[in-house]
Amino acid sequence: MMPEPKAREEEDRLVPISALQHYLFCPRQCALIHVEQQWAENGATAEGRILHETVDAGLPERRRGVKILRAVPLRSFLLGVFGKADVVELHGKGEMARPYPVEYKRGSPKPHRADEVQLCAQALCLEEMFGCPVPEGALFYGRPHRRTIVVFDENLRALTRDIAQTVQALFASGQTPPPVWRKACGQCSLEEMCQPRRLEKKASAHAWFLKTLES
Repeated sequence: MMPEPKAREEEDRLVPISALQHYLFCPRQCALIHVEQQWAENGATAEGRILHETVDAGLPERRRGVKILRAVPLRSFLLGVFGKADVVELHGKGEMARPYPVEYKRGSPKPHRADEVQLCAQALCLEEMFGCPVPEGALFYGRPHRRTIVVFDENLRALTRDIAQTVQALFASGQTPPPVWRKACGQCSLEEMCQPRRLEKKASAHAWFLKTLES
């Protein structure tokens, strides 16, 4: 049975949760990956991929009264996103069980909020799917090898909703933002493909030329 046109429209509007994290790291990287379908791997991305494959491959289990689900499909029509949670812990039993998302990261905590937004988007999906509040979750970083608790306060929720809308608009436009070189570019697996130093200079020269024509 084919879905109704409105349902298909809502499905088509959904963007990957990972795109929110990519956008906060770099809007151009987000568009290269999700709009242009470009990808390149380096040591860091390979390590992260292997980590997620290992975590996702585990079977559901129960520890100290907590049921652990892995590679949990997520979707939220309210937020307009879909994706997958590395781990969702169910605290409590039966109808009283409350979901608790846990996202695994290979590195260490970052100065920006990209990882927190990604986790918060998972929590908003779980709230919609389970019909109950999800007040906090955790990021498990490989280098400290411990959890960082993330509280989903209204500021983080508002930021997550705002970034989701911005990414949806980016996808709808089909446009890739121009390059802006930063120190973080050296950590990006797409640096060679993006060529931020060279293309940024070209873009600046083009803008100067147009400005002189207008004057």
